[in-house]
Amino acid sequence: MRSKVLIIQFPGVNCEYESLRAVEAVGLRGEIRRWNDAARAVKDAPAIILPGGWSYQDRIRAGVVAAKDAVLDDVMHAADKGTPVIGICNGAQVLVETGIVPGFDHGRIDVALAPNQMTGRSGYYCNWVYVKKGPAKCVFTDFMEERPADPLPIPLAHGEGRFITSNETVRAHLEKGDGVAVVYCTASGDTATRFPENPNGAQFAIAGLCNPQGNALALMPHPERGAWAHQVPRRVGGTWGRSRDGVGTKDLFSAGPGRGFFESLRRALM
Repeated sequence: MRSKVLIIQFPGVNCEYESLRAVEAVGLRGEIRRWNDAARAVKDAPAIILPGGWSYQDRIRAGVVAAKDAVLDDVMHAADKGTPVIGICNGAQVLVETGIVPGFDHGRIDVALAPNQMTGRSGYYCNWVYVKKGPAKCVFTDFMEERPADPLPIPLAHGEGRFITSNETVRAHLEKGDGVAVVYCTASGDTATRFPENPNGAQFAIAGLCNPQGNALALMPHPERGAWAHQVPRRVGGTWGRSRDGVGTKDLFSAGPGRGFFESLRRALM
């Protein structure tokens, strides 16, 4: 693969280098390009990442200003052609604000990422949660196909992460699982119904939503922050939490649970 996975850096994002390291960890080549110097690169990129952070300080609402940048027209065209596109946290908010996701009605903004709805608190929330594969097929969740019900620990950090829609037609789609690629769940794998397992009150416990073609994913948790074993806290429990016990320094730099999203991308491109 001669071309590089493109990571678009908008003013205010702060996860571009973490995303680049995760891309390189699975053997892909990547590059970070500024939003105003990325249009040409979008056309040749084998895949596109919109990283997390606070683009344009999340003014008005998260992701909406970046969604109006001209380069997003090029990203939409690339997604339409089948280029894998993943928006992580703020990048997910950008994809929703462009209408690339969920994409039931092309380009129409049918879903919002609303302020978190939590029990006993409000605002920004940062923690590790569990997710599992949703019913929708997506190139980035291919690694979850073998054991779709297994809970996967993953970190998140956001203040506006609640997938929600007021459109009854779109709601019916989501309720059936259309576009629902990743779902919040309990440590035992049951779909999350309340805080903190559902960390933001998302409808149908949606953590990641994709377009109908399955090549564009808006994902609220941060897989790049869980791409190495040493990033996983013991308190998450289960196989991943126990894997931290008694391992040597070298093993701590082995793959973490979040790396699977990037491994799936690599398989899709090879």
